[in-house]
This record gives sequence, structure tokens and C-alpha cells, in this order.
Amino acid sequence: MKKNIISFFSFVLFTIMFSYGQAKKPTLMVVPSDAWCNQNGYMLTFNNQGTITKVPDYKRAFQENTEVLQVISQINGMMAERGFPLKNMESAIKTLEANAAENNMRSSKDSGSGISESPIDALKKVAKADIIMQLTWTINRTGPKKSINFNLQGLDAYTNKQVATATGTGAPSFSAEVPVLLSEAVLSHMDSFTNSLQTHFDDMFENGREITIKIQKWDDWDEDLESEFDGEELGTIIEDWIADNTVKGRFSTTDITENMALFEQVRIPLYNDKGRAIDARRFVKKLSKKLKKAPYEIPNKLVMNGLGSATIILGGK
Repeated sequence: MKKNIISFFSFVLFTIMFSYGQAKKPTLMVVPSDAWCNQNGYMLTFNNQGTITKVPDYKRAFQENTEVLQVISQINGMMAERGFPLKNMESAIKTLEANAAENNMRSSKDSGSGISESPIDALKKVAKADIIMQLTWTINRTGPKKSINFNLQGLDAYTNKQVATATGTGAPSFSAEVPVLLSEAVLSHMDSFTNSLQTHFDDMFENGREITIKIQKWDDWDEDLESEFDGEELGTIIEDWIADNTVKGRFSTTDITENMALFEQVRIPLYNDKGRAIDARRFVKKLSKKLKKAPYEIPNKLVMNGLGSATIILGGK
């Protein structure tokens, strides 16, 4: 009997250890930061629906600065050693270019306007990484010696919230190359950094990924969010659907009027029952389809703004 009990607890302990070892880790992509790109002249201007915005020109940075590839490869290697899956930025950029070629041939059926999407949002959509690791580095020279300052930020790809950070200065060296200097400088901070990433991902795994949902209406639509269906206001129907479909019913109704509604900190599952990652588009599309069906029969348009924000515009496409 005693032997059976020992065997049972040994099996339980093995199962726990195996499960811990197999714990799912967030997918990462390392990118040079906006600050580094700006300091080194790798920026381009982007017309964001009438507002001129400066954004990093990652493609030119990779093509013209070999240091970028070396530095990012060094960080990629350090993360891979700790078991974190990585998305290759160069491959994502090539996929993005192929998609852009197709999008350039498309236009709105009604207005003829092109597809509006910021370059960084497009890159995130292609990479489908959980965490974007932004890296800034500066070389210090004192006589023949070189040292490196670095700032590594882990940003949630869906919310842009900072979830981990590491910063410091490496020891001076007479001959070490930049990637080696960076590796030596980052090494002592890496375990704390990866622990913060894993803690954030574990929270998402248990409590859901955070997104934002907006509800708007076209000006010429005769109904609004106060219109009633089976005795219930449309705004309340939408709010109840979000409550029923979020993880643990977690979300915040930031604002709701007759013409618009804003739901923030909406926690959605990381994966569907097929094991595929769920983003704002996949989640909100279900609400869009519900509103198109009886008894509502509301035509609507689903508009994306990056991975973590979706807008439904009621009353037409």
C-alpha cells in the first residue's frame, strides 16, 4: 500500500514538472526602436488619414545597416536559448511587401479610396507576435575603448503597453564587436526581463488577451444604440454579448451613448478550440455576424486598427 502511495505521488510530481516544462511561452519579434531609427535616419513619412506621421523605415535599415541584423540576431539567439519562440523580422517584412503589392491593387467599392493602415500595424498583423521587443543601443567611444548603452522594452503587440524592460551599460572593451558588447551588457538583465514577459503571458493565458472594441453608426442610419429589439436596447444587447463572450466576463464600458460605445480592457481568449490565435478581428467578427442576423438584421462594417482594436460601424458597409 505504502509503495502504491509513493508511486502515485511520484507520478503526480512528474506530471506537474512535465507540464511546467511544457508551459506555453509568448511569441516574440525583436525590432529596432523608433528612437534608434530616428537617430540613424531610417524614417519615412506616412499619411495616417490626413495626419502626417513619421514611422520607422525598417526595410532600409536592414538593407543599409548590417549592424541591425547582427544586433537583432544576437538578441534572438539569447531569447531562443531561454525557450522563447521568435518571429523573424526580415521574413515578416518580405511578407508585408507581398501583401502591400496586392493591397495597392484594391480600393473601396464605394469611394475608390485605398486601404489605410500604418506600417507598424501592418507588420504586427503579419508577424502575429504576442510581444514586440523594441531595442535601442548607442555606442560610446573613449579613446580606443568602446562600450554600449542599451534599452530593451517588451511591448504587448495588441495594446502597446510596456510589460518588461531592461536597460544598462556594458563594460568597456578595446576590440569587441557591437553584437558581442550588446550580448555582454544585456546578459545580466535577461533572466529578469524574460520572467516579466512570462508573467505577463501567464496572466493573458489565464485571464485573456486585452483588446478594445468600438461601436459607431453611419450618419444616414435611421436607428441608434437606443433602438429596441424585443424590449432591449441595442447598446445593452451588445454589452451583454461582450459580457457573455469575454474571459471571466472581464471588460470595461468606457463610454456609451445613442451614437457610439467604447469597450476597453476587453479580455478575449488567446486561442480558439482549434488552437489558433484569436485577435480582435476574429473575436469581433462574431458580434458583427450576430447583428446582421434576425431579429436585428443590421448591416455593418468591421474596421481594424492593428491587432488589438476593432470598430463596428452600424447601418451599412
